[in-house]
Amino acid sequence: MALDPGTHGSTVPAMAAELTIRAGHPDFLDLPWDISLQDWDLDNRVDLPKGISRHEVRFFEYPQGLYAIKELPTRPANQDYSVLRQLEAFGAPAVRPVGLVERRSADPHEERSAALITAYEPFSFSYRELIAGSGFGGRRTQLLDAFAMLLVELHLGGVFWGDCSLSNVLYRFDAEAIETIMVDGETATIYPDGLSDGRRDEDIEIMIMNVAGGMADIASSTGADLDEADLELGEDIAERYRGLWHEVNRDDMIGPDERYRIRERIETLNGLGFDVEEVDLVPVDETGSRLRVKLQVGGRTFHQRRLKELTGVDALEQQARQILSDLYYFQTRTGSTTPTGKNIAAIQWRVQEFEPMLERIRHLDHVRDPIQTFCDLLYHRYTMSQGVGEDVGTEAAFEDWLERGRPGYKISEDPSVEIARPFANKDPDDGVVL
Repeated sequence: MALDPGTHGSTVPAMAAELTIRAGHPDFLDLPWDISLQDWDLDNRVDLPKGISRHEVRFFEYPQGLYAIKELPTRPANQDYSVLRQLEAFGAPAVRPVGLVERRSADPHEERSAALITAYEPFSFSYRELIAGSGFGGRRTQLLDAFAMLLVELHLGGVFWGDCSLSNVLYRFDAEAIETIMVDGETATIYPDGLSDGRRDEDIEIMIMNVAGGMADIASSTGADLDEADLELGEDIAERYRGLWHEVNRDDMIGPDERYRIRERIETLNGLGFDVEEVDLVPVDETGSRLRVKLQVGGRTFHQRRLKELTGVDALEQQARQILSDLYYFQTRTGSTTPTGKNIAAIQWRVQEFEPMLERIRHLDHVRDPIQTFCDLLYHRYTMSQGVGEDVGTEAAFEDWLERGRPGYKISEDPSVEIARPFANKDPDDGVVL
């Protein structure tokens, strides 16, 4: 077994197979790599829902966590592992690669000649599972925007996916928003200099065709008439993608008295979660009185990174945005105005407010994601305060929230309908990794 470069460990043989495993995970030497994955009959296998895959996929539980193992030929397995490692390095929203298994058979083209090991993504579900089950409901706009945003973020990173479909895009709740995650990197290519418009268009066309095929397949599997299938769903996602791409990449023209628009533009992108890494100001005339503003946009980790810097708390992007608002609320309430005072208040907030409430939440029944539940509470406090016209405080909001059955965020398209928390309908640990 070879340890991934940069990790610590020893090299030991594992039958005929070669295992490359990242540090901090099981060695997986207990698995029968000499036989096909579909023939494994192991006590630590876990049955979890998954999307349609061209390869055999199984889930296994270890003390370190849940893992997905995908069986596939050697070349695509290496490509999948390499792409996912690169995506992880620059913080792209993709499943986390844990290991690569090679030389499982003499023929590298054989389906069982290699295997990819990835970490299970908790609280996540595939779009195919959603559509084939309860459908979008009132979350359609939110879910399709999130699907499109995933493609925007990948394309900003120079990623040509080549196989985007309903089965290999996962979603999970992120405060009032939806986070999407890429699955399967075996067809992907990363271009360090960025994607051309032609390659982006090609990737979108592949997505449109795959989504249409997925919708037709769902109709067939559920016995529905093909005419009733939403075969234009991919076109809808593509339209949303184009709008988001334009918003993120457009150039602005500003005059000498409009420098404030630079800050407005940055705040707009930060509101979408994007970091702004550079601001280029290019004169468009000889006098320099008008400037073209072009922003270099990074990943969607602005609030996540800020929360980590201030408090050390890890959260998803939109969760971090909501939690930061609670921190700022605490700083205002304590009268912290200087940089030092704000830093001290951030520590006090975590010790006095955040950690004690998180501990109380963890002891509630059916709580699978305490951070998301904390965000539900913050939203409830906001709506209560808005209703009475004054701050009700976290403790009063917590008691009222419990009495009302712990409501979550309301769906933006229909304020009368609340987003169902995952535990209300199914185990939120039933996620998908292929």
